[in-house]
Amino acid sequence: MPSPTQRVLSRVPLRLRPFLVRHRKPVKFLLVGGTCFLLTMVLNFGLRHTLLQEKPVVALTVATVVATVVSYVLNRQWSFRAHGRQREAVLYLVVSGLAVLVNDAPLVVSRYLLDLREPYVTALTEEVADFASGMIVGTFLAMLFRYWAMNRWVFTHRADLRPAEPSPAEAGR
Repeated sequence: MPSPTQRVLSRVPLRLRPFLVRHRKPVKFLLVGGTCFLLTMVLNFGLRHTLLQEKPVVALTVATVVATVVSYVLNRQWSFRAHGRQREAVLYLVVSGLAVLVNDAPLVVSRYLLDLREPYVTALTEEVADFASGMIVGTFLAMLFRYWAMNRWVFTHRADLRPAEPSPAEAGR
């Protein structure tokens, strides 16, 4: 029975398949990230316009943390399935905590250093600045950081899963 990935690939134009297969880990990472971006966006806007109207950075942080948990499950089960080690969850939490700070930084700069908030700007300008800085710039920077850090420290190749190479003496036998 074909995997979900194989079923999707069967619908992709034949000339694109080798590229997608060759770069499957970053493609999967981007698909998970895109899904979690949509989740973050929906949660962020929902929180900003209901419970956390006066706290946009907190709304973005909560939305990002929820999406991070979903991202961990999806990345663990799909993107980086063949990788990992025992300390993975702790390292994932550390990297994700740092990524939340990276994600929030452009919104903090936009709102509190550049004063792109009411009463200094119109409500529309504030909304556009918050979206551009928090959802677009922040998410992009956090995505780059997460991909690099996940590959570097979290979902690394496990040495015990690699086939052992025979020593020169064994190779001659």
